[in-house]
Amino acid sequence: ILYLGALSLQTIFNVKLIYGIWGLAMFALVYNIGGGLKSIAATDIIQVFFLIAGGLLTTFLALDAVGDVSGPFHGFSQLLKDVPGKFHMIIPKGDPNFTYLPGIRTIFGGIWIAGIYYFGANQYIIQKALGSKSLKEAQRGMVFAGYLKLILPVIVVIPGIVAFSLAADIGKPDEAYPWLLNRFVPAGIKGFVFAALIAAIVSSLSAIINSTATIFTMDIYKSYIRPGASESRLVLTGRVSGIMAILIAATIAPSLGRIDQAFQFIQEYTGMVSPGITAVFLLGMFWKKTTSRAAFWGILVSIVASVGLKYGFPGMPFLDQMVVAFLVVTAFMVLFSLMEGRMANDPRGLVFESGLFRTGKVFNITATLVIVILLILYIVFW
Repeated sequence: ILYLGALSLQTIFNVKLIYGIWGLAMFALVYNIGGGLKSIAATDIIQVFFLIAGGLLTTFLALDAVGDVSGPFHGFSQLLKDVPGKFHMIIPKGDPNFTYLPGIRTIFGGIWIAGIYYFGANQYIIQKALGSKSLKEAQRGMVFAGYLKLILPVIVVIPGIVAFSLAADIGKPDEAYPWLLNRFVPAGIKGFVFAALIAAIVSSLSAIINSTATIFTMDIYKSYIRPGASESRLVLTGRVSGIMAILIAATIAPSLGRIDQAFQFIQEYTGMVSPGITAVFLLGMFWKKTTSRAAFWGILVSIVASVGLKYGFPGMPFLDQMVVAFLVVTAFMVLFSLMEGRMANDPRGLVFESGLFRTGKVFNITATLVIVILLILYIVFW
């Protein structure tokens, strides 16, 4: 996030990458220390409106520049004619992008592991739901997020296709969106869109700092280093760990400049831990015989298996590597738990009441509608 935000500053305002990275890092740090999760939630409500409005506006202006006839809808029709292959999720094996999107396995394979890990087990994401006032509010928030995700292809994917169609004069794909902002968005509107973009970057960074501090303070420091620590000591530890996290991130971020696509790099390398974490959460929640030692070793096995697959089978798409690693970790955890627990349920295992899985009529209707819309999009752009 630091790198991509700084890259936008560099492309649009000619701010040096290193200055942009450290500026965003310090801004996010002050923002986090001053407000915490409450300020993140409050500002996100406002930012999401401006981000969507600014993103849609950028997309419409970019589409308007495509073809000889003005208008975003004419531009979209022209895109379908000019680059039809960019509108298909299932690409043939000979395509150079097959290693990123391995055909039908994209939809029915590793993307599920990445999705469950990111949206179901990533503290950075789920802290928003955990901070809600009630289970009902958390459920409705998730449905609302589902509708927002349906809009993302319009404000994220289509601008990239426009940049490709117009043969954008850029060095790498990560520069496509800033290039569009620079070229097609008027100055006043550009400031509006860019302000929303920077606000979202800082908010996301602040949420990550908060998550990192929470995990280190509660799961490591309080659990293993100083179990009897006072509340004030825990708060101080959280702030120090948050500062250290952002300093480390800002130090490493410039190295991403040597990579063609930062997002692809992030997905590939988080894919080394996501199979293990996904397996731990699924087995831990739905299989009572899972033991804590099996979970610990399962995550380590995930890293070893993923590294082995990456370098042992370099031609295998990374989404396929995630599936294989997930199956290896799951099998390992099941065998380890059975041997360690001697077929008995772990007494420390999670026990869920059926009431936790009850959903209201509003949730059921709106969630079903999200699924229906998603299926239609999959059929149309298969």
